Amino acid sequence: MVYAIMLKLKEGKTFEPGVIQRHVEHLRSLDDNGRLVICGPFKDGKGGMLVVRAQSQEEAEGMAKRDPFIAEGFEDYEVRELVAANRNNNYLLDAKVQESRTAPRDL
Repeated sequence: MVYAIMLKLKEGKTFEPGVIQRHVEHLRSLDDNGRLVICGPFKDGKGGMLVVRAQSQEEAEGMAKRDPFIAEGFEDYEVRELVAANRNNNYLLDAKVQESRTAPRDL
């Protein structure tokens, strides 16, 4: 299953170089373990997003909670299950696929 982890910078917080380095190490670990699909900051500098592979919502929540940005109190987060829309499933246009939207599709 695929999950989006939405990160939002807490009001009044600014990042320190050390926490940024620890966050990047966390991302590398996810990537090395085949869990990271894509990630990046939002252009406005107020947060970012990770898309990860996980077996469950709980596992994705654990990935989020281990992120130093979250663990050290810099950002809030939300984890949402993502249903991939792509050429293989006609971008979820078909009625049969629409009915199965509760069943996530891997990227």
